[in-house]
Amino acid sequence: MAESKLKLNGVEVEFSPGETILQVAERNGVDIPTLCYLKDCTPTGACRMCVVEVKGARTLVASCAMPAGEGMEVQTDTDKVRVARRLAVELLLSSGVHNCLVCEANGECKLQALAYEYGVDATRFPSPTEIYPIEDDNPLITRDFSKCILCGRCVQACNEVQVNRAIGFGYRGAEAKIVTTGDRPYDQSDCVFCGQCVQVCPTGALTEKKAKGLGRSWETQKVRTTCPYCGVGCQLWLHVKDNRIVKVTAVEEAQPNRGRLCVKGRFGYDFVNSPERLTKPLIKEDGEFREASWDEALDLVANKFLEIKEKHGPDAIAGVSCARSTNEDSYQMQKLFRAVIGTNNIDHCART
Repeated sequence: MAESKLKLNGVEVEFSPGETILQVAERNGVDIPTLCYLKDCTPTGACRMCVVEVKGARTLVASCAMPAGEGMEVQTDTDKVRVARRLAVELLLSSGVHNCLVCEANGECKLQALAYEYGVDATRFPSPTEIYPIEDDNPLITRDFSKCILCGRCVQACNEVQVNRAIGFGYRGAEAKIVTTGDRPYDQSDCVFCGQCVQVCPTGALTEKKAKGLGRSWETQKVRTTCPYCGVGCQLWLHVKDNRIVKVTAVEEAQPNRGRLCVKGRFGYDFVNSPERLTKPLIKEDGEFREASWDEALDLVANKFLEIKEKHGPDAIAGVSCARSTNEDSYQMQKLFRAVIGTNNIDHCART
């Protein structure tokens, strides 16, 4: 089947039926700014940042929602387009209180970046006088409604990506907000705290509570790793400052999770820097623990295993692999018990 064609900024490009103008532009290396658009979700055209000029159209069109058409002539960066985008940024900034100096999203906020790109340093429109209070009753996510631009990305992430269906739009007009069922706090709702809403939020409306004050985006180093909690192998970015994990985000384009995480993968990293974590082997003598070398500790365990196996048989020994160790370590653990000790008494603590 022959590919259809349109003109993108004067250059003829091909597209497949069903593609939007935004998808065609992305595939051809043409940048169109977005705020509400979330890949693989139903386009809403809510933020109007992605507007483009199409020859013959009465008005500017939202490229995230407009299907590409045969023979279209699309301009993505005309004066008319830039004026419209600048106005959209002004209106979004005036919808709340966006104090970048003290915002946890400073440096990662897409609205901040667009305001800088389009030269918006003030807004002509009044800001709301009454704003919903900050919600931080739960231990994991802070919701600051004064920074919410109602882009709907969190709703799509919850309903279409993770399919938890915990949040949606509530109320109308100036009182509109993102709500759970019954407009309850997160910890009293159906939220499972996967944090996908935090991952996709383009402003500081949703932030990781545990990361507050621990480091700005430009102060942290991103280290890619694999989640240790189960056999799926989700890909993580560890945001590290001073050799300490500040927060965890998902790797957007990586398999198998493609930007998705569960509550353990996103928020369960405290054990890494826990002061209660053992750093040296301990041997108990006369009811008291003493520090030992690895060789001494391992020799003691091996000798005890041999003694128990000789006296009671291999099935008198059982092992539990740790959910915070790597898949490779768990594999070696079961090989130790099955092939060396000779028992199938091996389990994994994630099941408990």
